[in-house]
Order: sequence, then C-alpha cells, then structure tokens
Amino acid sequence: MQTDQQEAQKDTQKGRLGALLEVLTVSAKLGFTSFGGPVAHLGYFHNEYIRRRKWLDERSYADLVALCQFLPGPASSQVGIGIGVVRAGLLGGLVAWLGFTLPSVIALVAFAFLLQGFDIGSAGWIHGLKIVAVAIVAHAILGMGQKLTPDRNRVTIAVIGAAITLSWQTAFSQVLIIVAAGAAGLWLYRKKAAEQTPDLQIPISRTLGVVCLVLFFALLAGLPLLRGAGDTGWLAMFDSFYRSGSLVFGGGHVVLPLLEREVVPPGWVSQQDFLAGYGATQAVPGPLFTFAAYLGTMAGGIIGAVVATFGIFLPAFLLVIGALPFWNGLRNNPKIQGALVGINAAVVGILLAAWYDPLWTTAILKPMDFALAVILFVMLVFWKLPPWVVVVAGAAGGMLLAL
Repeated sequence: MQTDQQEAQKDTQKGRLGALLEVLTVSAKLGFTSFGGPVAHLGYFHNEYIRRRKWLDERSYADLVALCQFLPGPASSQVGIGIGVVRAGLLGGLVAWLGFTLPSVIALVAFAFLLQGFDIGSAGWIHGLKIVAVAIVAHAILGMGQKLTPDRNRVTIAVIGAAITLSWQTAFSQVLIIVAAGAAGLWLYRKKAAEQTPDLQIPISRTLGVVCLVLFFALLAGLPLLRGAGDTGWLAMFDSFYRSGSLVFGGGHVVLPLLEREVVPPGWVSQQDFLAGYGATQAVPGPLFTFAAYLGTMAGGIIGAVVATFGIFLPAFLLVIGALPFWNGLRNNPKIQGALVGINAAVVGILLAAWYDPLWTTAILKPMDFALAVILFVMLVFWKLPPWVVVVAGAAGGMLLAL
C-alpha cells in the first residue's frame, strides 16, 4: 500500500514538474518572439496557449483578459501569469512570468551597461530613439483613443485629464485624476446595463486572494512611510517602482510619466538616458514594464535592475492572485463597469500629456525631427512594419540627421 502511494506521489510530482517545465518553455518562446506591445502580446498568447495548446477555452481566455485590463499593471504580463496559475498553480504563474520577461530584461540591462560606457550626449542614434518613442506613443494614443474614447463624454474626460496632468505635475496628481474619472464614469454611465458573462473557473481560494490584496495595499501605503522614516537607497527605489507598477491603468506606455517623475527629478537617471532607454525598449520583445530593468541598471547596476524589476512587477502578481477568486462577481456589476469606462478615458488623456511632455518637447527640436517622426509613424501604422524595424530605422535616421 505504501509503495503504491509513494509511486502515486512520484507520478504527481513528475506531472507538476512537467507542467512547470512546459509553462516555462512556452512562455520563454513567447518572451523571445513577442514584439509589438500589449495588444500584440495578447494575440501571441491566444495563438500559443489557446489555439495550439488549448490550456483555456475561448470564453475563459476572454474573461481573463477582461480581468487584467480592469486591474492596474501590465495587462499582457498579468494574463500570462493567470494562464500559468491555471495550468500549473502559483509556481506556474511565476515561471510563466519569468519566461516571458527575462529575455527583454537581459537585453535592456546589457543596453544600459553599453550606454554607461559611452558619451551618448551627442550621439545621433540616441536622438533617433527619442523620435521613435514619439511615433510609437502616438500610435498607442491613436489605438487607445479609438477604443476607449468613442463618445463625447469620454473624450471630455480624456482632455480634462490631459490638461490637469500637464498643469499640475505632482506625484499624486495622476492618482487623483484616475479616482475622479472613475467617479465621473460611475455617474455618467450609471444607467448602462451590465454585460453578463459566464463564470470563470479559478483554482485559487478566497483566503489566499484576501491575503494578496491586503499585502498589496499594505506595501502601497507602508513603503512611503518606511521611506520617509529612513531613506536607505534601495528601499526608496523599490518604493518608487512598486508605486509605479501599482497605479498604472492602460498598459505599458502609460507607465512612462509615472516612471519619469520617479527617477529623473531625484537624479537617478538623466532625462536623455530615460528617453533613450524608452526608445530601446521598443526594439525588444516582451512586456514594456521591463523598461524598469534598464532604469534600475542605470541607477544602481545589477542590484538596481533586480530591485526595480521586482518592484514594478510585484503588484501585478498580488493583484492577479488577489482578484481572480472575486472576479466573477465584480465583472457583472454595472457600477464597476461604469467606473472603468471613466478610468480608461482618463488613461488616454494621461498618455496624451506624456506624449507632449517629456517626449515631444525633448525629441522634436527642428523640422527634420518632425519629418522623421512622421515617416516612422507611417511605417508603424500604415506599412505595419514590426516595431524593431521602426526602431532600427529611427536610430539610423537620427545618425543621418546628426550628419
């Protein structure tokens, strides 16, 4: 009897290990090949996880995507974490994130060390990367605006959000804008009927969910207090990146203004290094939040890269694990859906403000800069070239403009 039980345990362990290795292998493949930003990533996930491997059915995948778009943080990374959890438990979520994230982290850390070894102040290709960022964020605003601000009310929320962001640049302004936009959406769309969707089967207990949510809010509130009591350097960096990862609605591009205000004013990273790294991030596959690895490296070497990367992605884990057990009830609530409509509109406005300052004001300095930005935008939007091709073209164009 004991032998049979031991054999069964070994088979179970082998099955779990096999599932973890499978998740790691598939997610690493996606990490090396998923160019194009969060929307493209969701397409890659659907093809690999749903069509080819059938780890989730179509409805469950759509529900998981809806949850991750509702939560703050990197939506595509959160979807990958969720699929890993469903497939292989909590460790499955971790290895799914590692496989998808590590390739771009390694590439951006290497790029940061490369920049530190050169005087990049007058490098034409660096200026070209800044112009690339202008084109790519303009493309993101266009796509998000069409989807998230299709009517007069939402356009108004977006414009007001952009105006306030540009005129009141503090650490808390964007949080207050998001809260106010959620209240506006709740009021304006209070009579809109909720869209009913089927329940999603989640293998996570509500107790674990509560623990993760409590930890998420405890860190969000407690880290600034600890930082104020005694700024130890690494704690300050972890707090800045954790807060940035906690307060971003709308995907990777929207983290730009939050990170810029966390790392540039304290002098951790210069603005030209910040924009150069943001441009380079477009050339690598994987989530845009790995921009934090570059910033951490510029500010504190390898340890800085680890602290920044862990800090910015930890909220994604805590929120996904915390929210999954409760999502079936929340997503059918009309009040939650109305608030989300307003928040998404405000996100477009915040991104529009970031596109102007710091991107436009530091990259478009003369008519030929604008001409190159238009060319890159056309390549991205109308020629539909891969982002890495646009990045290479922008760096080459910057070198030509320098001549």
